[in-house]
Amino acid sequence: MLHKLAGIFAPRPSQGPHKIAECLPLSIILRNRLKYALSRRETVMIVMRRLVEVDGKVRMDLNYPTGFMDTVSIKKTKENFRLVFDEKGRFKLLPISDEEAKFKLCRVVALQKTDKATSGRNYAQTGHAGCVPVLRTHDGRTVRYPDPLIRVNDVIKLNLATGKIDAFYKFDVGQVAMITKGANRGRIGTIVSKERHPGSFDIVHLKDKRDKPFATRVANVFVIGDGDKPAISIPKNRGISLTILEEREKRNAKKKD
Repeated sequence: MLHKLAGIFAPRPSQGPHKIAECLPLSIILRNRLKYALSRRETVMIVMRRLVEVDGKVRMDLNYPTGFMDTVSIKKTKENFRLVFDEKGRFKLLPISDEEAKFKLCRVVALQKTDKATSGRNYAQTGHAGCVPVLRTHDGRTVRYPDPLIRVNDVIKLNLATGKIDAFYKFDVGQVAMITKGANRGRIGTIVSKERHPGSFDIVHLKDKRDKPFATRVANVFVIGDGDKPAISIPKNRGISLTILEEREKRNAKKKD
């Protein structure tokens, strides 16, 4: 994500909720993407003035890792961005409204129960400890007492102010989804079918707005809405990936205009 002739070093993301290969440090966002700083020193000044929020919380770590579906808010400019993928699989800072910045979508990766003792009152009522159901999300969050209908691979709509689940979207046929890994990363399509392959990877088949089919693994599919209506803002090309020839024709058409 950096210029290939700008230098030999790159800022390393700090340890956080996202993997190093799947995130952008705040310094890259402020300096290289938003152009609010010309040097690392200026990015330090911006961050240390508590002007940058990630998912509604002030972050003063210059290299704090921001990943897929995270919201970045800048108080000084009153701007909000959501980190998504474009049709080529690259990170894209998508401008969003103040209302949309109040929530984010999180994919459920595990369902479990706590193994630590609960409070004395709960222990007296239930008779046993460690009975709190929780779910874990793709960004390292743990949400207590989720809806019993939520399953792994479903997506929850998380209220960033309260930390509670406002809604959830099932991982079913007919749902709109974005691909987060693999060769199709960044493409948006509707789930057509799911294939079970015991002992191997389960496969999901999708089709985009142009009815072009593509397939990927289950772990790469991120549901972003109910039915064909996305719950968040998406890039203007709607996740449609063009071939090399189609891109050339599009460029030539622009030149003629």
